[in-house]
Amino acid sequence: MRHLVTLDDLSNFEIEQIFRLAAGMQSQHDTWAGICRSKLLATLFYEPSTRTRLSFESAMERLNGGTLGFSDPSSTSVTKGETLADTARMVTNYADVIAVRHSWAGSARVIASHANIPVINGGDGSHTHPTQALTDLYTIIRRKSQIEGLTVGVCGDLMYGRAAHSFALAVSRFGGNLVHIAPKGLQMPPWILKRLAQVHGQIPVEVENVTEVIETLDVIYVNRLQEERLPPSVDAETVRGSYLLNAAVMKNAKPDAMIMHPLPRVNELAYELDEDPRAAYFEQSANAVPIRMALIASLLGLEQLILTQPPIRNIEESSHQCKNPNCVTNHETYLVSEQETFRGNEDVNACAYCGQLVA
Repeated sequence: MRHLVTLDDLSNFEIEQIFRLAAGMQSQHDTWAGICRSKLLATLFYEPSTRTRLSFESAMERLNGGTLGFSDPSSTSVTKGETLADTARMVTNYADVIAVRHSWAGSARVIASHANIPVINGGDGSHTHPTQALTDLYTIIRRKSQIEGLTVGVCGDLMYGRAAHSFALAVSRFGGNLVHIAPKGLQMPPWILKRLAQVHGQIPVEVENVTEVIETLDVIYVNRLQEERLPPSVDAETVRGSYLLNAAVMKNAKPDAMIMHPLPRVNELAYELDEDPRAAYFEQSANAVPIRMALIASLLGLEQLILTQPPIRNIEESSHQCKNPNCVTNHETYLVSEQETFRGNEDVNACAYCGQLVA
């Protein structure tokens, strides 16, 4: 049985297989329409969502499967103190696959560890968002044919944006050249930078303003300010609006550049760009459905994934308690701390749940 908790759970070849399957499902929907008949997807959304939850439900319905779940945890047994582990064990009796979103980093890994059905991470805190990254890569490939050699700018709140984290790691795996664009205090966190350097051999260019590099970018990936995750030490009013992509900025961009955004947008991406042929963010949103269709079918074993490389990480029990206050291990007290190291890069030691570096 396979899960998708982070993109480390898939080899590059498996990702390419998912893309091929998604393209087939997108172009020949009727051929695949009945593949999940009698199967049920449980959507456990402990955190607000529009696109991710609806696209998962749309994907399952388009495969003729059914959905059940919740989008308001206050109406569930979590208010009575039910743990993630027990929720996972319970939902296993009612569904065939789980999609989970939670505000605690590492929560999807807990669900996967205690469920005996496939689990898909729909976003866990400021950790990762692997299905968004798959959608993002697929969107780039549909327009550009490949990622290798492209200069990809990741712009905005890179510290707390889980979509930015997964996207940067995914781009580096497929040979893209990263440029990180963020105001002070919102730069990419050290645990991502160290993985990029030690695991993927990439040290991104880092700047504070997109105008410094706009003419070099093949892809401009904009992220909103993650106000719901900002610590008290960060003043949202100070950083809100400190970066903006608009028509004036895009005048200096390449004619065939792509503008991307995982959405929702607030004030960092001007509406005037919606009619720009370089805008790909609504196309990106639409592509989430075939990607999640392909992923659901693959994890259910209806389309066989072929593992082509051993896992790049080793996980073992750790005596170090994670220092990340948002890590699930600091909320669910029955969990044992675990540490991951990367094959060939044993100096990269991190919490196996939330990815934060272990000193």
